[in-house]
Amino acid sequence: MRTVAWTLRAHWPEILIEAGGLGLFMISAGVFATLLYSPLSPLAGHLPGGLLRDALMGLAMGATAIALIYSPWGQRSGAHFNPSVTLTFLRLGKIDPADALLYVGAQAAGGTLGVLFVRALFGDAFSAPPVRFVATVPGATGTGAAFAAELAISALLMTAVLWISNGRFARVTGLVAGTLVALYITFEAPLSGMSMNPARSFASALPSGVWDGFWIYLIAPPLGMLLAAEGYRAARGLGRVYCAKLHHADDHRCIFRCRYCESPAAGNPS
Repeated sequence: MRTVAWTLRAHWPEILIEAGGLGLFMISAGVFATLLYSPLSPLAGHLPGGLLRDALMGLAMGATAIALIYSPWGQRSGAHFNPSVTLTFLRLGKIDPADALLYVGAQAAGGTLGVLFVRALFGDAFSAPPVRFVATVPGATGTGAAFAAELAISALLMTAVLWISNGRFARVTGLVAGTLVALYITFEAPLSGMSMNPARSFASALPSGVWDGFWIYLIAPPLGMLLAAEGYRAARGLGRVYCAKLHHADDHRCIFRCRYCESPAAGNPS
């Protein structure tokens, strides 16, 4: 098993990409949420309300997710940008524990910096209700419904990722994942705020001080994805999990325990 120090020296580009990727995702979320929902937005009064506005937000964030997954950054790091995804691939034996630890830390740090950047950019329009640092909090139906919703959407996303990325249509994994993000934001967000990502929720909670139901976002998304992984293992076996990348491109280094690569591209730890 690699040490954390060796991993940091050898894999720092991928670790920084994971920080930057979630940071960009949070910047996108903050910018679009401020423009679409804040009464201080220059677009206030010129946009439709209700479901159509939620659909615009969903389209924006789904497109952001797709762009990040297929970008050179996403192809290099594997486009996890989410501790739930990283921990699931750790459970499946596709990522070394030291890489997983550094990925999770980088995701949390990068997401928080992204939120702080939007706060500096938009000020009260971003920090005041209804945007409120794009914090994820349980909806009017309560914490039980929020937990169940986060568990379900996380399990469905990981089920789709595993079945598609390890099959003949692997190249569309990112499109499917981004489409699910768009649909979840449009229809599920009123239940839980649509997180699926402990680092994403932490990134909003830390600077805002809004920790309502944070335990939900810490537990339900990883649990849902791990359950999906167990289901995939039972149906197809570990041998049919090829890599921890959402989109495997042969011209980018792969640091994972990858069946696409004849030998580990990351070298041997010393």
